[in-house]
Amino acid sequence: MTMVHPQGGWIIALSFLAALLLSGIPFPGELAPFRPDWVAMVLIYWCMALPHRVGIGTGWLVGLGLDVIRGALLGQHALALAAVAYLTLQTYRRIRVFPPWRQAFSVLVFLSIQQILIFWINGVIGYPPRDGWYLAPAIGGMVCWPVLFVVLRDVRRHFQVT
Repeated sequence: MTMVHPQGGWIIALSFLAALLLSGIPFPGELAPFRPDWVAMVLIYWCMALPHRVGIGTGWLVGLGLDVIRGALLGQHALALAAVAYLTLQTYRRIRVFPPWRQAFSVLVFLSIQQILIFWINGVIGYPPRDGWYLAPAIGGMVCWPVLFVVLRDVRRHFQVT
């Protein structure tokens, strides 16, 4: 029996770092509300592709980093990303057999749940919503998902991340 050692952990870490950097880049004009949550989308991809390596704990840790970077309530994004990771891990066997354009609808649901959790937490701590576009990032994520999926899949295959 051969033992397969996981490799490519640095690729996973770099993809999350790139997502954190992308989340800081503003979208132009009227598209600003639709800026996708790149970190959540990268988390969804890795949970689907490598569920034995990336999971709820990863979502929690990356979410804590996102809380620190954005200056949000500590644990707010961590809870939301852990929930997204949990939902992805529960459904990845069904979702990953679909083509990317059909996976995008599941991503829309996951990102919507994430946005609703963050909206709810902000309401509980007394931060009123800035506008009525709190689900717009989920729509932007759905639109960008097929491209992100293909890019991360090709990176995973090229660097043989297991």
